[in-house]
Amino acid sequence: MLSGFDWLRRNRTGAELLATLKLLETQPDLLLNPQGAVPEQAIGPPHSALRGPCLRCWVYPRQPSPQHNLHYCRACQAIVNRSRHLGDLSRESIIIWGFVNGLPRQLSGRESRVLGSFVRDQNHFLVMLRHRELKPFLQELVMYHGEELKGLLQIVPTVGVSGDLSMADVLCRVIHHETVFAMDRLRVRFYAAPYQVLIPHVFDRKGVLTFDISDFLSVLEMVAVFRTLLQPDEQKMLHDLLTIDDPAEAQFYWGRLMGLLNSQAKDMLSAWNIRQWPRDRVKLLYELMDYVAFYRAD
Repeated sequence: MLSGFDWLRRNRTGAELLATLKLLETQPDLLLNPQGAVPEQAIGPPHSALRGPCLRCWVYPRQPSPQHNLHYCRACQAIVNRSRHLGDLSRESIIIWGFVNGLPRQLSGRESRVLGSFVRDQNHFLVMLRHRELKPFLQELVMYHGEELKGLLQIVPTVGVSGDLSMADVLCRVIHHETVFAMDRLRVRFYAAPYQVLIPHVFDRKGVLTFDISDFLSVLEMVAVFRTLLQPDEQKMLHDLLTIDDPAEAQFYWGRLMGLLNSQAKDMLSAWNIRQWPRDRVKLLYELMDYVAFYRAD
C-alpha cells in the first residue's frame, strides 16, 4: 500500500503535486485506501501485453471499463483530473521542504496563504505557497520560533510537463540534500531553477544558494525595496548595464541611467555599490523579483 509520502513522490508536475496535497487533506481514504477492503484488489495484475496495473502508480489495478480504455486506478485518475484545473496556480507556486528540529507553528492550523501541506513526521514537512507568500511565511516562522527552530528549509519552484526533471525527481533530490548541514541553526536553500538541485555545490561556491534565515530575509527585503524604487524599464536598463563587459561603455551608460533615476533610487544603488557585485549576485537579485511585492505608498 502506498503512503502519503509515496504519493508525493509519484507526481510529474507541480499541478499533480498540488492536487495530491489537496486530496490527502480532503479525501485521504481515496489515496491511502483506494481499493477499499477487498484483498484481491489490493494490487494490480502483472504487466503483460493485454493487461497490467495502473500506468501511473504501477501498483493498483486500473478502473474497470467495458471499453478497456481506462489506464489509471481510482486514485491516480482523481489526481490527474484535479491537476487539470491547477496548472496556472502551480506555475506561480513554490515548494518548501523542511528538515527541522520541530514542526513550525504554521502547520498546526489551516493557514490561508498555504496552498497545501504535508507532515511526514516531527522533523519533516512540505508546504506549497504562492511566490509572493514566501516572505510573509518566513517572517512568521522567525517571529513565532526565533532561534529555537533549527535545520534546513529548501525552496524550489514547481516543474511543468515540458521540463527534463519531473516533480518527483526534484523532490527526491531535495530530500537527499537535507542532511548536508549540521542542525545548529536555521538555514535556507533557494533553488531559482529546478536543475540546480542536481548541482547545488556549484551554486554554493558562488554564494547564491544557501543562507542563514536572517540573511535570506534581508535579501528579500532588498529585492522588495529595489522593486519599489525602480520602474520596470529602469530595472531592465540597470540589468543590461550590469552585464556589459566593456568598462568604458558601462561607465557611459551608468551616467545616463543616473540622470534618469530619482534621488532615492540613486542613493540606494550607490549605498549598495551594485556595480561591484558579482554577476551571480545580480542574477539572484533579478530571480527573486517574482517572490516579493513592491511597497505601496500610503
